[in-house]
Amino acid sequence: MNVLIINAGSSSIKYQVIDMPLERVVCSGMVERIGFKDAILRYETNTVEEKRTLEVQNHETGFQKIVELLLDSELGVIKETKEIEIVGHRVVHGGNSFSDTTLITKEVKEKIKELSVLAPLHNPHNLEGVLLAEKIFSDAKQIAVFDTAFHQSLPLKAKKYALPNEFYTKHGIQVYGFHGTSHKYVSERAVDYLQNKEAKIITLHLGNGCSMTAVQNGQSVDHSLGFTPSNGLIMGSRSGDIDHSIIFYLHEKLGYPLSDIESMLIKKSGMLGLTGHSDLRDIQREAEKGNTDCLLALEMNAYRIKKYIGAYTAALNGFDALVFTAGIGENSSVLRNMVCRDMDYLGLVLNQEKNEEPSSSIREISDVTSKVRVLIVPTNEELEIAKQAFAIVGSS
Repeated sequence: MNVLIINAGSSSIKYQVIDMPLERVVCSGMVERIGFKDAILRYETNTVEEKRTLEVQNHETGFQKIVELLLDSELGVIKETKEIEIVGHRVVHGGNSFSDTTLITKEVKEKIKELSVLAPLHNPHNLEGVLLAEKIFSDAKQIAVFDTAFHQSLPLKAKKYALPNEFYTKHGIQVYGFHGTSHKYVSERAVDYLQNKEAKIITLHLGNGCSMTAVQNGQSVDHSLGFTPSNGLIMGSRSGDIDHSIIFYLHEKLGYPLSDIESMLIKKSGMLGLTGHSDLRDIQREAEKGNTDCLLALEMNAYRIKKYIGAYTAALNGFDALVFTAGIGENSSVLRNMVCRDMDYLGLVLNQEKNEEPSSSIREISDVTSKVRVLIVPTNEELEIAKQAFAIVGSS
């Protein structure tokens, strides 16, 4: 059974066609740098590897380019759309409405749209992917896998805000957590690697969106993102943690409309606001040239991560492994080194040679003297989505 996975991020679309239940990847790829004139389209099968640079103005255009390749007479892996029997969609925010993977109905789409106000960089694109897939792959079952589901295990002390109780009980204002599909996948892989089901793990999902999770006994017990995927770590265009009084100051004293403040915090802040670039590769290149803004932004980014490591070390009462994953976590030896530097209190020691070695598989980059093991675990949200989507269809 061919399962097409659509994983739409804030500036990218990852995709895979997976033959289930064999878990055989038929093709894979991504569109990255959406919104730029030099967007990159990747497409790979067992016999073909394509990389194209082109302008991709929005997610709809990106999705159309992917479908064109899937159906291409020479490069494609399907001859007609009905060969795709399931389309699995990553949906970022499920609120309290969805704690499990679900078949997409009219009501589900309406709820995803309603929750877009809480994930404006993601849910609209997730829903757009659903609507396009319904038109193009009309014979397929459409399945939603929610990023918030893995964090349903957060204890009340971790997910409740110190607001009047009614905002939690009546309005559902709480920590929901995000990137759950990725955190679940890599934490399970790390547990298998460590051969310790009770391992205490801190997972770092570092991409254009960034988050950290404290995992104990395979469950999420604390997480850096909250009610929306906006707080916590410094991200590509999102500010992460700020003093909320800044919002009132900007509005009441400086005269900014609330809509402009929201847009600034989500789309114009983070690494973009600090450097003029949202792609870490561009920032690292500029930093190497001596750009002081870029150097400082990298230091700020690493410093914020280190503070969260300290907090989660306390929450877990120590931990066994630190896991880097996602585009930046897997590929930026520079940021990994900055994060792991000066961690004497943990006895954490990075092996510099291992840190610099490129690899597409799980690997350990800590020194043999390190008391905490440091792993790079490539995430595979698409496989996790495929497994969950296939399980839903197979059981129905």
